[in-house]
Amino acid sequence: MKEFGQKHNKVTKNNTISPPEPVLRVSPWWLSPGASVTLSCEVEHVSAGWSFYWYKAVPDLSHKSGSYSYELLPASSNGTADNSYIIHGQTHTAGYVCRAGRGEPHFYTLYSQPHFVWSGDLHPSASLSVSPDRVQHFTSDSVSLSCEGNSAEWRVSRFLLPDFLSFCSDWGTMNGSTCHVQKIQSSNAVYWCESGSAFSNAVNITGHYDDELLLLSPVHPVTEGHSVTLGCKLRTENLLSKVFFYQNDTIIQSESRVEMIIPAVSKSHEGFYKCQSSGKESPQSWLAVTSTSRLDSSSFPVLVVGPVCVFLLMIFPLMFYFCKKSKDSSSIRLVLFRFY
Repeated sequence: MKEFGQKHNKVTKNNTISPPEPVLRVSPWWLSPGASVTLSCEVEHVSAGWSFYWYKAVPDLSHKSGSYSYELLPASSNGTADNSYIIHGQTHTAGYVCRAGRGEPHFYTLYSQPHFVWSGDLHPSASLSVSPDRVQHFTSDSVSLSCEGNSAEWRVSRFLLPDFLSFCSDWGTMNGSTCHVQKIQSSNAVYWCESGSAFSNAVNITGHYDDELLLLSPVHPVTEGHSVTLGCKLRTENLLSKVFFYQNDTIIQSESRVEMIIPAVSKSHEGFYKCQSSGKESPQSWLAVTSTSRLDSSSFPVLVVGPVCVFLLMIFPLMFYFCKKSKDSSSIRLVLFRFY
């Protein structure tokens, strides 16, 4: 497990000071439509003269322990005088690294530990699914994390909030493209898949002790107009008494049912949810809602190309028919002319 945090310079056996390791900050952690991502590179005892270099972290699956290669981001080859860097238009999960340098010849710091910005949106090239499909789990639960997409080799990564990165080989068993976890750690963590060229969507999974009350909510964002079912569960009881459901700390249902069904989700349903029953209260989890306008914009080419193709398939035979008919008619007129 790799620990993230500020590290002081170390004195080697030769009484030389080892290069400092900068700390990279990423804001925000979770992507939202249209939002930019800001990277900040912090160097201990910062002073004038530093240039900052910014990199994209590319998964390197050749090392079982988990590592990354680094690719310079645009306009970063000569370094930036500012210790912050803004990325526009980021839509997928991604990892970043920074380092600093100064002087002639250039003295470089170490590379920072990689930090990530996450997207919950599913993508065909790389996607992560969870079974059972929920955010909150008991620590005694077994969970499967499955990777799908355009790759034959995967690894599953976990960022244990606030600042620990590890991989399936540290806390589970990787079998093909699926990571099997026998017991979920009592924690709040983000999981995602990595191939040699891509990151999948990320999911938030929390582990809770067996005597706690859990909210059952989907791990992936829900699309507008779709239905969603929320539940409330105790490890020791299959049937709960009266259950209260809350959205953003406001009660929205108090019935004897252990489930709450929202038949058609809208953006107004996005928020933090929790439930209460039997004198217990569950932790809260975020329910994300994906706007249909985002899906419509991505499917626009399909909607346009489809009718055009159908039109062309219909018109081509007619064009061929009239063209052939016109040619035959011309041949007849030519024969008649010669005859006369």
